Amino acid sequence: MPLYRDAAIVLRTHKLRESDRIITMLTRDHGKIRAVQHGARKTRSRAGARLEPGMLADVQCYTGKTNLDTVKETAIHAAYGDHIARDYGAYTAASAVLETADRLTEEHETSRPQFALLTGALAALARGEHPAGLVLDSYLLRALAIGGWAASFTDCAGCGQPGPHRAFNLASGGAVCVQCRAPGSAAPRTETFALLAALQTGDWLTADASDEPERREARGLVAAYVQWHLERGVRSLRLVDTG
Repeated sequence: MPLYRDAAIVLRTHKLRESDRIITMLTRDHGKIRAVQHGARKTRSRAGARLEPGMLADVQCYTGKTNLDTVKETAIHAAYGDHIARDYGAYTAASAVLETADRLTEEHETSRPQFALLTGALAALARGEHPAGLVLDSYLLRALAIGGWAASFTDCAGCGQPGPHRAFNLASGGAVCVQCRAPGSAAPRTETFALLAALQTGDWLTADASDEPERREARGLVAAYVQWHLERGVRSLRLVDTG
């Protein structure tokens, strides 16, 4: 059974038998993996606390005959989950980030950009560098862009006509001109378009300077855009603290 070592972020866990757990992780070089951690739920187990959602760890695993690998050794690089859990807003945002990362990645398909983006989002939430809602929306837009669904917030997503434009259409992929505007398109504020563009490009000077009305409007558009492309909603988004 071949051994491998990789950096990994824990996406979720669930119980297996009396004392084991299945850990779903996004790794830097092996993509998303699912691995059994034996004895993790025993009272005296030290290993169990190391692999919790949001943790960045160095893991050594070996592959088995089933679709589940086995965790052999772990070492924590950054306990993002511990810091995030102390703030409810950061915690709910991180839950949505981890769920989206799980939905956007496939098992054993390497995506270093997705891994790097996820690591950066969790680090920002743990350090409180920016408002948690902005970090979440920036992560969602950038993760979708890596997945091939980059939104346009300036030029028309339908015909490419240079913007700015006044309408936003989910099916078209963002801002749309008068000719491409379909029934049901939203009409966000000009400031909201600017905020969305800043979040997608990581322009934090612009994003942090935004006001609550455009943040609230952007939040709704981002959530709808995610739901449109993932075909069903990210359940954790319902719990996000918007206060």
